[in-house]
Amino acid sequence: STWGMPECRKLFQLIRKIYCLCNFGCYILQTVAIMGKNKSSGAKKYAVMKKMISLKDPRIKESLRKKTKEKKKIETGPKIREIPQVASSLFFQYNQQLGPPYHVLVDTNFINFSIKNKLDILQSMMDCLYAKCIPYISDCVMAELEKLGRKYRLALRIVKDPRFQRLPCLHPGTYADDCLVQRVTQHKCYIVATNDKDLRRRLRKIPGVPIMYVERRRYTIERMPDAYGAPRC
Repeated sequence: STWGMPECRKLFQLIRKIYCLCNFGCYILQTVAIMGKNKSSGAKKYAVMKKMISLKDPRIKESLRKKTKEKKKIETGPKIREIPQVASSLFFQYNQQLGPPYHVLVDTNFINFSIKNKLDILQSMMDCLYAKCIPYISDCVMAELEKLGRKYRLALRIVKDPRFQRLPCLHPGTYADDCLVQRVTQHKCYIVATNDKDLRRRLRKIPGVPIMYVERRRYTIERMPDAYGAPRC
């Protein structure tokens, strides 16, 4: 039988399809071989979920189960709020324990500012409060003045006056700010005399503690309504 043109064309198309299928099969085999190599070389696996053991699993000990139950009970209970105990001498923000003679805790820079403004410490305190005042100097304030050197020997001489009472310090170091804050929080009978802005900011957070400082060449006091001699803003 003789082959005509249509039959030859069909045969040619069939051979062409077989050739394309063979090439595609070779390509798939090559990609599979490459992927197998990557897996065997220890490539990183992504999106692998770790299996977690459930609490009901028999491998978990009973003691661990009990702990988890106790923790849940504590979390579900009511929240406990710790409120600091308020001093009995306070009536809201007003300190009833303050009264003449006033006990004044003096800071290092307050003495230096008083000397700079040529103010007598005891007399200026009495002019501010219209009452007798007893200035107190702690050991850490005395140590700070001694560390300042000969330039501040006049301040040391004023502090060593017998009218100034000494307060012993039991804490380590000579940092006076923490000492003054601690004393004032424990005992509400003191007025703090300081010109240090950071210390005044800390003292304002403690209720019922008046703060004395030097302003316009005289002493003024804040948070104390009984100070009739203090200048009013």
